[in-house]
Amino acid sequence: MENQDENNMDVNSSNNTPEWERGVLEKLAMAAVTEQRTARRWSIFFKMLMFVYLIAVGTVAFYPKFSKGISGSDKEHTAVVDILGVIAEGEAANAESIIEGLRDAVKDEKTKGVILNINSPGGSPVQSAYVYAEIRRLKEKHPDLPIYAVVSDMCASGGYYIAAAADKIYVSESSMIGSIGVLMNGFGFVNAMEKFGIDRRLLIAGKHKALMDPFSPMKQEETVHMQALLNEVHQQFITAVRTGRGDRLVETKDMFTGLVWTGAQGVKLGLADGFGSVDTVARKIIGTKNKLNFTPQEKLFEKIAGKLGASFGHALGSAVNSFSMR
Repeated sequence: MENQDENNMDVNSSNNTPEWERGVLEKLAMAAVTEQRTARRWSIFFKMLMFVYLIAVGTVAFYPKFSKGISGSDKEHTAVVDILGVIAEGEAANAESIIEGLRDAVKDEKTKGVILNINSPGGSPVQSAYVYAEIRRLKEKHPDLPIYAVVSDMCASGGYYIAAAADKIYVSESSMIGSIGVLMNGFGFVNAMEKFGIDRRLLIAGKHKALMDPFSPMKQEETVHMQALLNEVHQQFITAVRTGRGDRLVETKDMFTGLVWTGAQGVKLGLADGFGSVDTVARKIIGTKNKLNFTPQEKLFEKIAGKLGASFGHALGSAVNSFSMR
Protein backbone atom coordinates (compact mmCIF):
# COMPACT_ATOMS: atom_id res chain seq x y z
CA MET A 1 0.00 0.00 0.00
CA GLU A 2 2.77 2.38 0.85
CA ASN A 3 4.43 1.73 -2.49
CA GLN A 4 1.17 2.49 -4.27
CA ASP A 5 0.74 5.76 -2.37
CA GLU A 6 4.30 6.76 -3.18
CA ASN A 7 3.71 5.99 -6.84
CA ASN A 8 0.55 8.13 -6.81
CA MET A 9 2.45 11.04 -5.24
CA ASP A 10 5.15 10.72 -7.88
CA VAL A 11 2.53 10.79 -10.62
CA ASN A 12 0.80 13.84 -9.09
CA SER A 13 4.09 15.65 -8.71
CA SER A 14 4.99 14.92 -12.31
CA ASN A 15 1.56 16.18 -13.42
CA ASN A 16 1.76 19.40 -11.31
CA THR A 17 5.18 20.44 -12.49
CA PRO A 18 4.14 21.19 -16.12
CA GLU A 19 1.12 23.15 -14.87
CA TRP A 20 3.35 25.42 -12.78
CA GLU A 21 5.76 26.02 -15.64
CA ARG A 22 2.87 26.69 -18.01
CA GLY A 23 1.49 29.33 -15.63
CA VAL A 24 4.83 31.12 -15.45
CA LEU A 25 5.18 31.06 -19.22
CA GLU A 26 1.67 32.47 -19.68
CA LYS A 27 2.39 35.31 -17.29
CA LEU A 28 5.63 36.12 -19.09
CA ALA A 29 3.86 36.04 -22.44
CA MET A 30 1.10 38.36 -21.21
CA ALA A 31 3.69 40.75 -19.78
CA ALA A 32 5.47 40.82 -23.14
CA VAL A 33 2.21 41.50 -24.99
CA THR A 34 1.33 44.30 -22.55
CA GLU A 35 4.78 45.82 -22.99
CA GLN A 36 4.43 45.71 -26.77
CA ARG A 37 1.00 47.37 -26.62
CA THR A 38 2.36 50.11 -24.36
CA ALA A 39 5.31 50.67 -26.69
CA ARG A 40 2.97 50.90 -29.70
CA ARG A 41 0.75 53.41 -27.90
CA TRP A 42 3.76 55.58 -27.03
CA SER A 43 4.97 55.29 -30.63
CA ILE A 44 1.60 56.45 -31.98
CA PHE A 45 1.47 59.28 -29.44
CA PHE A 46 4.91 60.61 -30.36
CA LYS A 47 4.19 60.33 -34.08
CA MET A 48 1.00 62.37 -33.65
CA LEU A 49 2.80 64.91 -31.47
CA MET A 50 5.59 65.22 -34.04
CA PHE A 51 3.01 65.68 -36.78
CA VAL A 52 1.36 68.56 -34.88
CA TYR A 53 4.76 70.07 -34.17
CA LEU A 54 5.74 69.98 -37.85
CA ILE A 55 2.45 71.65 -38.79
CA ALA A 56 3.16 74.43 -36.28
CA VAL A 57 6.70 74.91 -37.61
CA GLY A 58 5.37 74.99 -41.16
CA THR A 59 2.82 77.59 -40.16
CA VAL A 60 5.59 79.76 -38.69
CA ALA A 61 7.53 79.53 -41.94
CA PHE A 62 4.68 80.16 -44.36
CA TYR A 63 2.15 82.24 -42.40
CA PRO A 64 3.29 85.72 -43.56
CA LYS A 65 3.16 84.70 -47.23
CA PHE A 66 -0.09 82.85 -46.70
CA SER A 67 -1.73 85.80 -44.93
CA LYS A 68 -0.69 88.19 -47.71
CA GLY A 69 -1.97 85.79 -50.31
CA ILE A 70 -5.47 85.60 -48.85
CA SER A 71 -5.58 89.35 -48.28
CA GLY A 72 -5.02 90.17 -51.94
CA SER A 73 -1.52 91.65 -52.00
CA ASP A 74 -1.64 91.59 -55.82
CA LYS A 75 -4.10 94.51 -55.65
CA GLU A 76 -3.61 98.06 -54.49
CA HIS A 77 -4.20 98.22 -50.77
CA THR A 78 -3.88 100.17 -47.58
CA ALA A 79 -1.15 98.75 -45.37
CA VAL A 80 -2.08 98.49 -41.68
CA VAL A 81 0.43 98.22 -38.83
CA ASP A 82 -1.02 97.60 -35.37
CA ILE A 83 0.27 99.38 -32.26
CA LEU A 84 -1.86 97.78 -29.58
CA GLY A 85 -1.19 97.69 -25.85
CA VAL A 86 1.82 98.82 -23.86
CA ILE A 87 4.76 99.95 -25.96
CA ALA A 88 7.79 98.17 -24.54
CA GLU A 89 10.51 95.73 -25.45
CA GLY A 90 9.18 92.21 -25.02
CA GLU A 91 5.59 93.29 -25.60
CA ALA A 92 3.62 92.87 -28.82
CA ALA A 93 3.96 96.62 -29.47
CA ASN A 94 7.75 96.86 -29.44
CA ALA A 95 9.83 99.11 -31.67
CA GLU A 96 11.50 96.29 -33.58
CA SER A 97 8.21 94.69 -34.65
CA ILE A 98 6.51 97.99 -35.46
CA ILE A 99 9.46 99.18 -37.56
CA GLU A 100 9.63 95.82 -39.35
CA GLY A 101 5.96 96.13 -40.26
CA LEU A 102 6.41 99.70 -41.48
CA ARG A 103 9.38 98.82 -43.67
CA ASP A 104 7.58 95.83 -45.20
CA ALA A 105 4.52 97.98 -45.87
CA VAL A 106 6.54 100.67 -47.60
CA LYS A 107 8.45 98.13 -49.72
CA ASP A 108 5.25 96.67 -51.13
CA GLU A 109 4.68 98.28 -54.53
CA LYS A 110 0.89 97.90 -54.16
CA THR A 111 0.74 99.94 -50.96
CA LYS A 112 -1.15 103.20 -51.55
CA GLY A 113 -0.91 104.37 -47.97
CA VAL A 114 -0.04 103.23 -44.46
CA ILE A 115 -2.27 103.32 -41.39
CA LEU A 116 -0.91 103.05 -37.87
CA ASN A 117 -3.76 101.38 -36.00
CA ILE A 118 -3.17 102.69 -32.47
CA ASN A 119 -4.82 101.69 -29.22
CA SER A 120 -2.18 102.19 -26.54
CA PRO A 121 -1.79 103.82 -23.11
CA GLY A 122 1.86 104.47 -23.88
CA GLY A 123 5.00 102.89 -22.54
CA SER A 124 8.73 103.24 -23.06
CA PRO A 125 9.84 106.65 -24.34
CA VAL A 126 12.87 104.99 -25.91
CA GLN A 127 10.79 102.48 -27.91
CA SER A 128 8.40 105.24 -28.94
CA ALA A 129 11.26 107.50 -30.02
CA TYR A 130 12.69 104.70 -32.19
CA VAL A 131 9.40 104.34 -34.04
CA TYR A 132 8.91 108.10 -34.31
CA ALA A 133 12.36 108.50 -35.90
CA GLU A 134 11.73 105.62 -38.34
CA ILE A 135 8.42 107.12 -39.50
CA ARG A 136 10.14 110.44 -40.12
CA ARG A 137 12.88 108.66 -42.08
CA LEU A 138 10.38 106.74 -44.21
CA LYS A 139 8.44 109.91 -44.95
CA GLU A 140 11.59 111.63 -46.19
CA LYS A 141 12.45 108.64 -48.37
CA HIS A 142 8.88 108.18 -49.68
CA PRO A 143 7.29 111.66 -49.59
CA ASP A 144 4.36 110.64 -51.82
CA LEU A 145 3.29 107.73 -49.61
CA PRO A 146 0.88 108.93 -46.88
CA ILE A 147 1.29 107.58 -43.36
CA TYR A 148 -1.73 108.15 -41.12
CA ALA A 149 -2.41 107.34 -37.48
CA VAL A 150 -5.89 106.10 -36.59
CA VAL A 151 -6.86 106.00 -32.92
CA SER A 152 -9.57 103.78 -31.48
CA ASP A 153 -9.96 103.92 -27.68
CA MET A 154 -6.70 105.49 -26.57
CA CYS A 155 -3.54 107.08 -27.87
CA ALA A 156 -1.72 108.40 -24.83
CA SER A 157 1.85 109.19 -23.84
CA GLY A 158 4.20 106.98 -25.93
CA GLY A 159 1.33 106.10 -28.25
CA TYR A 160 0.81 109.79 -29.04
CA TYR A 161 4.59 110.23 -29.34
CA ILE A 162 4.47 107.79 -32.29
CA ALA A 163 1.26 109.24 -33.75
CA ALA A 164 2.77 112.72 -33.85
CA ALA A 165 5.15 111.55 -36.59
CA ALA A 166 2.29 110.63 -38.94
CA ASP A 167 1.04 112.91 -41.71
CA LYS A 168 -2.38 113.07 -40.08
CA ILE A 169 -4.10 111.69 -36.98
CA TYR A 170 -7.70 110.47 -37.10
CA VAL A 171 -9.70 109.74 -33.97
CA SER A 172 -13.16 108.92 -32.71
CA GLU A 173 -15.00 111.70 -30.90
CA SER A 174 -14.69 109.63 -27.71
CA SER A 175 -11.06 108.59 -28.08
CA MET A 176 -8.61 109.54 -25.31
CA ILE A 177 -5.48 111.26 -26.64
CA GLY A 178 -2.59 113.29 -25.28
CA SER A 179 -0.90 112.65 -21.93
CA ILE A 180 2.21 114.44 -23.12
CA GLY A 181 4.35 113.87 -20.07
CA VAL A 182 6.83 111.50 -18.43
CA LEU A 183 6.63 109.71 -15.12
CA MET A 184 8.69 107.55 -12.79
CA ASN A 185 6.97 105.87 -9.88
CA GLY A 186 7.63 103.42 -7.10
CA PHE A 187 7.05 102.76 -3.39
CA GLY A 188 8.88 103.66 -0.20
CA PHE A 189 8.89 101.31 2.79
CA VAL A 190 11.07 103.29 5.18
CA ASN A 191 8.30 104.22 7.65
CA ALA A 192 6.87 100.71 7.60
CA MET A 193 10.31 99.25 8.35
CA GLU A 194 10.75 101.61 11.30
CA LYS A 195 7.31 100.68 12.63
CA PHE A 196 8.08 96.95 12.56
CA GLY A 197 11.68 97.33 13.71
CA ILE A 198 13.21 96.10 10.46
CA ASP A 199 16.86 96.96 10.00
CA ARG A 200 18.01 97.67 6.43
CA ARG A 201 21.52 96.38 5.73
CA LEU A 202 22.94 97.78 2.52
CA LEU A 203 26.51 97.95 1.26
CA ILE A 204 27.38 99.97 -1.84
CA ALA A 205 30.46 101.04 -3.77
CA GLY A 206 29.54 104.35 -5.32
CA LYS A 207 27.79 107.14 -3.51
CA HIS A 208 24.53 106.91 -5.49
CA LYS A 209 24.52 103.21 -6.37
CA ALA A 210 21.38 102.69 -4.25
CA LEU A 211 19.56 105.39 -6.20
CA MET A 212 15.76 105.08 -5.80
CA ASP A 213 16.12 102.17 -3.34
CA PRO A 214 12.60 101.75 -1.88
CA PHE A 215 13.97 100.68 1.52
CA SER A 216 16.15 103.76 2.04
CA PRO A 217 15.15 107.41 2.57
CA MET A 218 15.14 109.63 -0.53
CA LYS A 219 18.10 112.00 -0.79
CA GLN A 220 17.50 115.54 -1.95
CA GLU A 221 20.34 115.60 -4.46
CA GLU A 222 19.16 112.30 -5.99
CA THR A 223 15.60 113.58 -6.27
CA VAL A 224 16.86 116.69 -8.05
CA HIS A 225 18.95 114.56 -10.40
CA MET A 226 16.10 112.23 -11.35
CA GLN A 227 13.71 115.14 -11.83
CA ALA A 228 16.20 116.72 -14.23
CA LEU A 229 16.29 113.48 -16.24
CA LEU A 230 12.50 113.38 -16.42
CA ASN A 231 12.39 117.01 -17.50
CA GLU A 232 14.87 116.32 -20.29
CA VAL A 233 12.88 113.36 -21.63
CA HIS A 234 9.70 115.42 -21.33
CA GLN A 235 11.26 118.19 -23.40
CA GLN A 236 12.26 115.67 -26.06
CA PHE A 237 8.63 114.51 -26.15
CA ILE A 238 7.36 118.08 -26.48
CA THR A 239 9.84 118.81 -29.29
CA ALA A 240 8.74 115.69 -31.14
CA VAL A 241 5.08 116.71 -30.92
CA ARG A 242 5.77 120.27 -32.03
CA THR A 243 7.90 119.04 -34.93
CA GLY A 244 5.33 116.51 -36.03
CA ARG A 245 2.21 118.63 -35.63
CA GLY A 246 3.70 121.99 -36.62
CA ASP A 247 1.38 124.99 -36.78
CA ARG A 248 -1.69 122.77 -36.43
CA LEU A 249 -1.19 122.84 -32.66
CA VAL A 250 -3.27 125.31 -30.70
CA GLU A 251 -1.00 125.35 -27.68
CA THR A 252 -2.46 125.99 -24.25
CA LYS A 253 -0.81 126.15 -20.84
CA ASP A 254 -2.10 122.62 -20.11
CA MET A 255 -1.17 120.94 -23.39
CA PHE A 256 2.12 119.47 -22.22
CA THR A 257 1.21 118.81 -18.59
CA GLY A 258 0.20 115.16 -19.03
CA LEU A 259 -3.53 115.80 -19.34
CA VAL A 260 -5.63 113.79 -21.78
CA TRP A 261 -8.46 115.00 -24.03
CA THR A 262 -11.28 113.41 -25.96
CA GLY A 263 -10.90 113.01 -29.69
CA ALA A 264 -13.33 115.88 -30.25
CA GLN A 265 -11.30 118.19 -27.99
CA GLY A 266 -8.09 116.96 -29.60
CA VAL A 267 -9.25 118.02 -33.06
CA LYS A 268 -9.99 121.53 -31.75
CA LEU A 269 -6.55 121.70 -30.11
CA GLY A 270 -4.76 120.47 -33.22
CA LEU A 271 -3.69 117.24 -31.53
CA ALA A 272 -5.68 115.38 -34.20
CA ASP A 273 -6.88 116.23 -37.72
CA GLY A 274 -10.28 114.62 -38.06
CA PHE A 275 -12.59 111.71 -37.32
CA GLY A 276 -12.40 108.27 -38.84
CA SER A 277 -11.74 104.57 -38.36
CA VAL A 278 -9.23 102.33 -40.10
CA ASP A 279 -11.89 101.33 -42.60
CA THR A 280 -13.14 104.85 -43.40
CA VAL A 281 -9.65 106.32 -43.67
CA ALA A 282 -8.62 103.50 -46.03
CA ARG A 283 -11.69 103.98 -48.23
CA LYS A 284 -12.27 107.71 -48.13
CA ILE A 285 -8.83 109.21 -47.52
CA ILE A 286 -6.37 106.75 -49.07
CA GLY A 287 -8.89 105.53 -51.64
CA THR A 288 -8.74 101.75 -51.53
CA LYS A 289 -11.15 99.11 -50.25
CA ASN A 290 -8.43 96.52 -49.75
CA LYS A 291 -6.51 96.47 -46.48
CA LEU A 292 -3.46 94.34 -45.75
CA ASN A 293 -2.09 93.97 -42.24
CA PHE A 294 1.72 94.11 -42.14
CA THR A 295 2.04 93.66 -38.37
CA PRO A 296 4.64 90.90 -37.90
CA GLN A 297 2.90 87.71 -36.74
CA GLU A 298 5.86 85.35 -36.50
CA LYS A 299 6.44 85.98 -32.82
CA LEU A 300 3.00 84.66 -31.90
CA PHE A 301 3.49 81.45 -33.85
CA GLU A 302 7.03 81.07 -32.62
CA LYS A 303 5.65 81.06 -29.09
CA ILE A 304 3.12 78.40 -30.03
CA ALA A 305 5.77 76.30 -31.75
CA GLY A 306 8.11 76.82 -28.83
CA LYS A 307 5.49 75.62 -26.37
CA LEU A 308 4.78 72.59 -28.52
CA GLY A 309 8.49 71.87 -28.72
CA ALA A 310 8.86 72.20 -24.96
CA SER A 311 5.87 69.92 -24.39
CA PHE A 312 7.29 67.40 -26.82
CA GLY A 313 10.67 67.45 -25.12
CA HIS A 314 9.10 67.13 -21.69
CA ALA A 315 6.95 64.21 -22.78
CA LEU A 316 9.92 62.52 -24.44
CA GLY A 317 12.03 62.96 -21.33
CA SER A 318 9.27 61.59 -19.11
CA ALA A 319 8.86 58.60 -21.40
CA VAL A 320 12.59 57.87 -21.39
CA ASN A 321 12.71 58.10 -17.61
CA SER A 322 9.65 55.89 -17.35
CA PHE A 323 11.15 53.23 -19.60
CA SER A 324 14.49 53.29 -17.83
CA MET A 325 12.89 52.62 -14.47
CA ARG A 326 11.27 49.38 -15.63
